[in-house]
Amino acid sequence: MIKFDQQELQLSGKIDYSNAEQYYQSGLKAIQAQQQFPIVVNLAQLEQGSTLALAVLVRWLRQTPNAQGLQFKAVPEKMMKIIQACHLEHDLQLI
Repeated sequence: MIKFDQQELQLSGKIDYSNAEQYYQSGLKAIQAQQQFPIVVNLAQLEQGSTLALAVLVRWLRQTPNAQGLQFKAVPEKMMKIIQACHLEHDLQLI
């Protein structure tokens, strides 16, 4: 589930193959409706940090101004390890 509140996109639940496109489209719609960037993506309620979830986040990031319009907050430990293994920690704004 995706909720947008005060420049923060809050993700909850689990992103898997059955719903990844739905998460992507819902988040993209919320992001494209914004005029101010950066937007904080809060992952505190995300059930699992997988490569698929990371792919959705990167796709969103590519749709923002200069591909730098998102900041990621409360990144799950497993996702952080994937980010580090892929050397993406310098490309993603982690707060």
